[in-house]
Amino acid sequence: MTAKPNQAARGRHLPSRHPMKKTKGGKMASQYYQEMQESFRNNNKSREFPAHTAKVHSVAWSCDGRRLASGSFDKTASVFILEKDRLVKENNYRGHSDSVDQLCWHPTNPDLFVTASGDKTIRIWDVRTTKCVATVNTKGENINICWSPDGQTIAVGNKDDVVTFIDAKTHRSRAEEQFKFEVNEISWNNDNDMFFLTNGNGCINILSYPDLKPIQSINAHPSNCICIKFDPTGKYFATGSADALVSLWDVEELVCVRCFSRLDWPVRTLSFSNDGKMLASASEDHFIDIAEVETGEKLWEVQCDSPTFTVAWHPKRPLLAYACDDKEGKYDNNREAGTVKLFGLPNDS
Repeated sequence: MTAKPNQAARGRHLPSRHPMKKTKGGKMASQYYQEMQESFRNNNKSREFPAHTAKVHSVAWSCDGRRLASGSFDKTASVFILEKDRLVKENNYRGHSDSVDQLCWHPTNPDLFVTASGDKTIRIWDVRTTKCVATVNTKGENINICWSPDGQTIAVGNKDDVVTFIDAKTHRSRAEEQFKFEVNEISWNNDNDMFFLTNGNGCINILSYPDLKPIQSINAHPSNCICIKFDPTGKYFATGSADALVSLWDVEELVCVRCFSRLDWPVRTLSFSNDGKMLASASEDHFIDIAEVETGEKLWEVQCDSPTFTVAWHPKRPLLAYACDDKEGKYDNNREAGTVKLFGLPNDS
């Protein structure tokens, strides 16, 4: 169990660059803040959808927002189609012989997604044929995966801190890097010319791409730096840490511009909204924090009954998919529920 961090060590808030209006309490609030508050007041319903027979580790939207994929401890991936205010299960994808720890979609092709598994393989799937397009063997048990913004390369990291770069067309390894630190999450920047890793020492390591030469190591957090996400506009990236802080970074300057400190437990997962103006972050706290990026203000709080493993904003709408460490409840408290949840639905739906 991680100790709760010292409140005094938490980050500073910088002023917003948005037009501001006074709220009832005399506090300043941006127009965007007021619009989203109103939107969530009318659309704050969450619904859950059966997805797996064990806990869900990862959820991700296709680039067109038509489909949501989930990966689970039950060794499968599931794909749903989004219809108005519900997710309809389309298919279950079997083939892995161990837990599916992370998955992601092709950045521009809404039919392809890739799964990383502890069975020392990654698999590329095509939703049109519901078949596995390719199985690529890797050296270790895979825990994280990302697809390059140009769609040409898949990077996969394993438990031994090796990151393998795989050609998305030939399915062959292009490069392999062994790191001397604990690699937690990996990501390209939006321009595809830098590669970022978060590590167990609280640092963000930045490599040039494709030559993978070290550019910089940033001491981002006093403890384990767990997750990283880039905003769709390319202006910021965010990191989440075991110190319970989310820090927001300017991509150009590589400086921290803001910290979000409403969570009390290690930050496990992050997601920026499609306009880059909202940031969802979650942990073992029983809520998901939704912040306005430019001010750090809390826009909304999504209540959960248990720790949250994964969050993902829809690429076009203010809909948030997420998955928690749910149990079946009154019938069998030891059985995992394996559900996927959707927040942002109309209250009357």
